[in-house]
Amino acid sequence: MKALIINCSPVKTGATAEIVKLVSEELVQRYDVSSVCIDDYSFSFCKGCRSCHKTAECVQHDDVDNLMREFEQADVIVSVSPSYWADVPGQFKAFIDRCTPWCNTHEPHRTIPSGKKGYAIALRTGPNIAECNRIIGTIDHFYGHLEIECAGGLGLTSVEYKEDVVNRRQEIKEFCKYI
Repeated sequence: MKALIINCSPVKTGATAEIVKLVSEELVQRYDVSSVCIDDYSFSFCKGCRSCHKTAECVQHDDVDNLMREFEQADVIVSVSPSYWADVPGQFKAFIDRCTPWCNTHEPHRTIPSGKKGYAIALRTGPNIAECNRIIGTIDHFYGHLEIECAGGLGLTSVEYKEDVVNRRQEIKEFCKYI
């Protein structure tokens, strides 16, 4: 079975990347793990043309298709997102917007193989867990429209730097047991 771990932050060396690394290390015992960073992909914003509502294809052809191939091949997807103004980073939100061709709210739509499970890990610098829950909700909403089962989420407050992850290692490892 394959697991895809996504760093939803454009920062490849920060706290989010450190959590991705830890999750990958935990899951490699049970899965063939692939880790990616949203910043490894180049794509444009959704143009809002709604052509995909009629054709199930985007008029833009870029790395969204490549990242969706990663989704197609994975059995488990773990999205790890920091808080950018109380929600997912703009780069990840732009990716979500571009996934409209796969969205199950209109016909025709593209599909990915069924039976996938999705997990979300949200982190923020402050102490308010509600903000983490909002981010998890955004990711779960995205998963739902791709017909990925929302299987769990973990909110981590007071995490700003990768050094802050050290104090949360055990909590993250415990969460990984359920993936």
